[in-house]
Amino acid sequence: MIYKKKVICLSSLIAVLALLYAGSLVFNPERSNKKNALYTWLDPKLAGKTDRIVIDSQEQKTELFRKNDNWFVLHNGIEYPARRMRVEDFINIFTSRSAWPVRASGASSHGKFGLDSGTSSRITIYGENSVYLDILTGDDDKTGREIYVRRFSNDEVRSGDNTFVSYINGTETSWYNLKFFPESENGKISLQDVQRLSLYNEGETVIFTRANRSWEVSGVNNPDMKSIEDYIDIVLNSEGDDFLDSVSSSDPGLNHSRIVIEFGNGKISTIRVSAADEVNRRFAHVSGSNYIYAIPLWVSFRILKSAASFEKQ
Repeated sequence: MIYKKKVICLSSLIAVLALLYAGSLVFNPERSNKKNALYTWLDPKLAGKTDRIVIDSQEQKTELFRKNDNWFVLHNGIEYPARRMRVEDFINIFTSRSAWPVRASGASSHGKFGLDSGTSSRITIYGENSVYLDILTGDDDKTGREIYVRRFSNDEVRSGDNTFVSYINGTETSWYNLKFFPESENGKISLQDVQRLSLYNEGETVIFTRANRSWEVSGVNNPDMKSIEDYIDIVLNSEGDDFLDSVSSSDPGLNHSRIVIEFGNGKISTIRVSAADEVNRRFAHVSGSNYIYAIPLWVSFRILKSAASFEKQ
């Protein structure tokens, strides 16, 4: 009987303590403030409907837009392919729920936080012919890890992770998808899609032909399969370091070297590469596009190789 009473008392005590603990969680002001500080700038449901982004940092203006489910950067009236993953990561910053506590609520505080409309950077996100988000970004806080932000039409000032500052201050080039085959970014093109690759460089011709699970290579007695597949993969994923609008795709200087790729679906793509200029930079053009890529010396070394490079040692 005594044992039974002890069990009942202990059970009751545990229940009371559990209630007290639960109450402390519910009514804890500090925890409540942290919860209230969580904030989302943009409804996540709108992320997939976003079709235009304008970033105005006062020093430069970058405009991104979506067309046929691909992203582009508009520069000097020319549409250049944008890095899809970078655009999506940028949008994700605003759709993620994270700590953005309120720091001020009056217009008089804007100058203090660098949020006057005439001096701050502005990010505008559009979709369905509407403005989804329009914000101003100001100064960093004293720690250098947070930035002050407010909606363009609202006086309320919040602060949070300054991750997106690199996007604001980055050059247009940082948004470019500079891959010769932009679709390789999404894995829509790979080594398995290639049936034949022909390399014409410095008077030498090297032809790689798929033969079941291996490759036959002209001019190579003992081909190294790994180096061959690595090479083809490198070609498919190569990229320049900028786009050029000062060179035309019809420029005969682009006929110095050539790589012709034949895909299993019947498509044929040709990469034409110029000779190196005075700073050892080359220019490249891929058939089917109007883009001219500037490629550094190390990229040309990787894609323009001799037959001897593929001999098994």
